[in-house]
Parts: sequence; structure tokens; C-alpha cells
Amino acid sequence: MAGPAPSDTHPLDALWQANAIVWLIICGEGLAAVLALTPGLATDRLVYFGLASLWIQWTTLLTLALLYLARHWLSRLGPPQVAAIALVLALGVGWVITFVIRAYLEPGAGPHRVDWLALALQVSGITLAVGLLGLAAFHNHWQGRVAASRAKQAQLEALQARIRPHFLFNTLNTGAALVHARPGEAEQLLLDLSDLFRAALSGESEIPLADELALARRYLEIEALRFGPRLRLSWNVPDPVPGLRVPTLSIQPLVENAIRHGVEPAADGGAVDVSVASDGRHVTVTVANDLPSPRSGARPAHAGHQVGLASVRSRIEALTEGRGRLEAGVSGGRYVATLILPL
Repeated sequence: MAGPAPSDTHPLDALWQANAIVWLIICGEGLAAVLALTPGLATDRLVYFGLASLWIQWTTLLTLALLYLARHWLSRLGPPQVAAIALVLALGVGWVITFVIRAYLEPGAGPHRVDWLALALQVSGITLAVGLLGLAAFHNHWQGRVAASRAKQAQLEALQARIRPHFLFNTLNTGAALVHARPGEAEQLLLDLSDLFRAALSGESEIPLADELALARRYLEIEALRFGPRLRLSWNVPDPVPGLRVPTLSIQPLVENAIRHGVEPAADGGAVDVSVASDGRHVTVTVANDLPSPRSGARPAHAGHQVGLASVRSRIEALTEGRGRLEAGVSGGRYVATLILPL
């Protein structure tokens, strides 16, 4: 499906995710522990660890907060400029924290007087070194995400390249048979075929659920003309249809499989049921079909479901970032394919 290579629109977007913030906090605590274990430390190590942890976490979280507040402006800059600004902000925050603490904790004259300027310079050196290491690690992490996303994109495009010719070939065969058998219905058939072809060849990666259901309905109407009373259709769709987007041709392959592997092989046909339901958190689209019985005179069915279901499953997972899924299998003597989509 078309779209940006990574799931995020900008590298900084990855920093606002909960797992990234947790890892930054954990790494900060690790740095504080390393500083507290430095040989020759004159003060109590546990107290030093607490102070270092406070310093590091305040610097980290305040820098993240400033970057978040400036995210709209930063989104117009390239990664090198954003990296430089992040380092400058971290250094600035470190100096501000140092002198804010000085204002409250200045011990006055004496043998234990703190050299705050030297401390600020030390904090700056540590911030700069850790910041550069962090930027290098983040760069590698982002490049890995981009590479993985591009590999997934190539896989999805390969699946899409397989499903579209398959879909067009079957639909053209159906149309050709109907044009010869029922010339009076050829006009509506050609209009429906035009809509289906336009969707298949448009290149759009996703469309509203209502439009995808309309395409599936057109396909089933064409098949109903071909099979007549052998195809028994049932629709249970709410009005209005939930307003979410789905991959283009994600429901049509499910109803096509129901026809090819449930209705077509059986001499007496079968039933295909399409239903849509919502529980407030997810929308569920279910396509169920009868299974041909060997005693009903059914012809052997072609081995199928793999290409269409693989394409739908992969595109649903990519569009919803793993929160949506496709479940398919035999249940209650019928073949049931269920799309579960997050709202």
C-alpha cells in the first residue's frame, strides 16, 4: 500500500511513544549508577546516585518537553538540524538546572564550597557525550525502522500485484458469461464492472469502509446474476456505516472466496452472509459461507483462500500497525472470515 516508508511521519515522532520515554528514563538511571560507581568518589555513593539521577532525569524530560512543544516547527527541519537543536536544548537545560539548584543549595564559604562553574562544565561535557551517543543510537534505530518498513512495503506490493490480476481475471470471466447469456442485463453489469475495475486500478491504498462494502455488494450482485437462485445473499450492515478506512479490496476478496469455494462447487449453491458490527472499540466485518457437502453433488473446489487472505491480512496489519487482524477458518460447519478493525 502507498504511504510513507516508516509508520511515523518524522523521526521525532518516535520520541513521544511511551516505550521510548521509558527507555530514556532507564538509560538515565544507568548513567547515574555508572557515575556513582566512579573510583575515588569523595561523597556517599548512594547520595551521589540520587543527585545524579535527579539531574539526568530533569535534563532528559525537560528537553523532551521542549522538543514536543516545538514539534510543529521542528517538523519542517531535516534530521541533522533537529539533532543539533536537541543537543543545544539539552546543554541549555543542564546549565539552567545547575544554577537553579545553586540558587537554593549554595552552601556559602567553607572547605566544602561547591565550584558551580566547574560543575556546570562537567555536566555539559557529560550531556554532550551522552547526547552524541544517544543520537547515534537513535539514528541507527530509525534507519532500521525505515528499512523494515520498506521491506514490508515491498512485500505488500508483491501481494497486491498478485491479487489484482486474479480479481480482474475472475470478474471478466463472469462478465463475459453474463453478457452472452443475458444481454438485457449487460448495461448494469458493465457499470458494476467499471466501478470494480476503477477501484482495482486506482492505486489508492485505502478507502472508507462504506465504499469497500459497496464494491463487495456490486461484485455479489454480478455473481447473483450468474448463479441466480443458487446464490442466497444476506446483508446485515448498520446505517450509517462506521466511519473508518480500510485497505482497498480488503472485503471483496473475502466474498470472492466465499463464492468460489462455497457456492460455485455445490450443485445447489449456498448462502453467503455479510455482516458489520461495532462494540465501540472495534468494528467487525464478517463474511460467512456454506461449505459444499460431498453428498450434494459438489464439484471439487480449487485450492484457495491463501493469496487473497494473505494479502488482506498483511494490509490490515500494516494499516492498523498490528492492532487489526483477520481471522479465518471453519466454524459451525461454515467458512467464516472476520476482519477486526480498531476504531
